[in-house]
Amino acid sequence: MFSGIANSMSTMHRLSEAKSRSISAENPTGEPGQGGRAETGVSASCARELGVGWKINPYVLIEPGQESVLADIHGAGAIEHIWMTIGPAAWREMILRMYWDDAPVPAVEVPAGDFFANGWNEYAPVNSLPICVNPARAFNCYWTMPFFKRARITMENRSDQTIPLYYQVDYVLGQPEEDSAYFCATFRRSNPTKNSIHTLLAVPGKGHYVGTYLAWQVNNNGWWGEGEMKFYMDGDREFPTICTTGTEDYFGGAYNFDVPGQGYATFSGPYTGMPQRLAPDGLYRANTRFGLYRFHLTDPVRFENGIRVEIQDLGWRRPGLYLAQQSDIASVAFFYQAGNTFVQPPLYSRDYMEII
Repeated sequence: MFSGIANSMSTMHRLSEAKSRSISAENPTGEPGQGGRAETGVSASCARELGVGWKINPYVLIEPGQESVLADIHGAGAIEHIWMTIGPAAWREMILRMYWDDAPVPAVEVPAGDFFANGWNEYAPVNSLPICVNPARAFNCYWTMPFFKRARITMENRSDQTIPLYYQVDYVLGQPEEDSAYFCATFRRSNPTKNSIHTLLAVPGKGHYVGTYLAWQVNNNGWWGEGEMKFYMDGDREFPTICTTGTEDYFGGAYNFDVPGQGYATFSGPYTGMPQRLAPDGLYRANTRFGLYRFHLTDPVRFENGIRVEIQDLGWRRPGLYLAQQSDIASVAFFYQAGNTFVQPPLYSRDYMEII
């Protein structure tokens, strides 16, 4: 909730002093009355007979090695919606960053595809509340992102190609409540996992954990999701405070996501989903790739003095034996954190990030 900002169905009827703004390639500063007023741009030749106001600059071009500033907002407020579309071949090579209140370290540093729950450079529809991916490859984000002095969003192109990026950032100017925390997201990859453990997040401080996305490639035959999701909080050492009963259980499924007669069943709902399963065909085959999400919108995991989140890379080898695996697991951890002393793990090399 934000002081003077209506941002949910339960408060939509209340009047507010907040000011609605929007940034895009046509209005890069979000100034009032400046939407659609570009005089030059990538589509100027298409609008040559129509003139200003007729879609002259609907997207930006980001050159190889360039980091482009998508939005630089001064003042207090909150980002409420982000829409963008990028060609899928570059999803893992386009790095999305968000900085709050002049912090030198980004609170968000994640490949664009993984941030929007599409981690394999192939489109999958997502119908959750905070993230929607719609035909054909339209990325939408509805996480509330408050800031007190400034918000800056950038996109880095680590590919060898010039990438067109269509985007829009919808936000409000208004004062967040004093206890508002900062939105954060961290990317990690284990390829392969070591000791059959993948760590999603390890941060100090106070906050709450609100979401998980995994892009998981299984490198062995058999059922792959026996591993437990573990939340070590507030000084937990050997054993966690919260421990799930298995991978598919944590992501809202059951019994291997296996519907009798259908095999793996993809699904996408408001809080949980497995929207993506990529070849080979059939159950329990090596090299199958999955995309899974779990958003803790009604049950955030609150921590006072730090949190570490891990998942076990554990399979099932019949008859009745567990199997330590070496999967390729990439993750995005979504969380809110008090203060702006953000910590991001070093971003991996381009070669390590590559999807083969």
